[in-house]
Amino acid sequence: MGIFDFFSKKPAVMSAPRFFNTLTKEKQEFTLAPGMKYVRMYNCGPTVYGRQHIGNLSMFVFTDILRKTLQYSGLTVKQTINITDFGHLTSDADEGEDKMLRGLKNEKLRPSMANMKVLADKYTNIFFEDIRMLNIDVDPISFPRASEYIDAQIAMIKTLEEKGYAYQTEDGVYYDTSRFPSYGVLGNLNFEGQQEGARVDPKTFKRNPTDFILWKPSAKMGWDSPWGKGFPGWHIECSAMARATLGEQLDIHTGGIEHMPIHHNNEIAQSEAATGKKPFSRFWLHRNHLQFEGGKLAKSTGNVVYISDVVGRGFHPLSFRYFLLGAHYRTQTNFTWEALSAAQTAYSKLIALCEELKSHRIGTVPSVWKAKFTERIQDDLDTAGALAVVWEMVKDKNIEPADLRVTLLYFDRVLGLQLGEPDEAAKKLAQTFSTVELSSDELPKNVRELMRLREEARAVKNWAHADAIRNEITDLGFTLEDSIEGQKVFRR
Repeated sequence: MGIFDFFSKKPAVMSAPRFFNTLTKEKQEFTLAPGMKYVRMYNCGPTVYGRQHIGNLSMFVFTDILRKTLQYSGLTVKQTINITDFGHLTSDADEGEDKMLRGLKNEKLRPSMANMKVLADKYTNIFFEDIRMLNIDVDPISFPRASEYIDAQIAMIKTLEEKGYAYQTEDGVYYDTSRFPSYGVLGNLNFEGQQEGARVDPKTFKRNPTDFILWKPSAKMGWDSPWGKGFPGWHIECSAMARATLGEQLDIHTGGIEHMPIHHNNEIAQSEAATGKKPFSRFWLHRNHLQFEGGKLAKSTGNVVYISDVVGRGFHPLSFRYFLLGAHYRTQTNFTWEALSAAQTAYSKLIALCEELKSHRIGTVPSVWKAKFTERIQDDLDTAGALAVVWEMVKDKNIEPADLRVTLLYFDRVLGLQLGEPDEAAKKLAQTFSTVELSSDELPKNVRELMRLREEARAVKNWAHADAIRNEITDLGFTLEDSIEGQKVFRR
């Protein structure tokens, strides 16, 4: 039996993971809902009016790790990531420039439904290319396009209207948040006394400041509906697509923290009103922002980095994935090129180690290391802690090489770093590093002599000469490290 046949077996059910539920503001043990055989997970996806920057892409690495952790825990996952491929307002509220129209303007395309599809097709394909570079397998995931679920959105709006949750004005159909007493439950938001008009002119057609659009009329573009030609509101598309692909209730719903106060509260209000107040999702997980060198990472600020920029600077895309694993998803992470360089070094060393261990037969995953890794990854996706376990295990002198190899590949089922099947670019990076220490007898005579001379230089604190000798050793194809036990040499 080969190594990948070993991993193709369905994992045994182990302890349950615990996630921080934004709805309850505490960590909770996650188990299947009564009567369910799989996890129903909905992830807010991209608006495809342009290329997604690395901050956007970090969301999908997060959801990939979440999916893999659930599977690692013995659970089956049914996952949906929506594609917003038509009119989407710039902000979570009901004002602002339409992103798809902005995209058409940037591409110098005339506003039309046909051109909107051209734009959406182009950037949906680029989105798939980008997430595949980050080792996110798109095959098991459902990617519904909002434009394909117009009938479902219209049907949900009609249900809300029939139940008294929606009302029509000259500006469109709105959801009446006063009819939903628990509005704002996500994050325990308090809307009492909220005044409209702090950022925009008061909209007198809205009954309440928090009411939101369900259908927006448009004389020139859109779809026919009982309320005239137009477009569904942004919020209704997620509720309709989640219901169509996963059912009336979800187990996990994810998104960025910027979606929590308005978009996700709107989803809860309209979904639970439409289905008879069944809880829309049992768990809500929100990822914090990725900053760029201390500032906001966003197209609007000009501070923007794409995965193509990462690759263009000579970095492997999975070095960026490794970088993301080094911080918790609920913390604000600061991206710098220096930090990415450090991540690439660590990633390359892992690849080098796995390549050096390829000759060993299949070993056994030691229970002590499996328990340590499982504890960390199941504790609200503590990926940084899981990586720390990996490096602690690598330094364990008592673990057999075959066991080390199989355990690294076992953990990589969650980490997703392609440690067992690196591409040629990763292999080339790995050639710079070696983690197998060479004994004195294994070293060429000239290298042993250089090491002796370097020790003499260090003894008299001639650091410049010692560094020059280190560079000579490096030029000969070896890496030298200083430790409390003395000089250690590794083959590059």
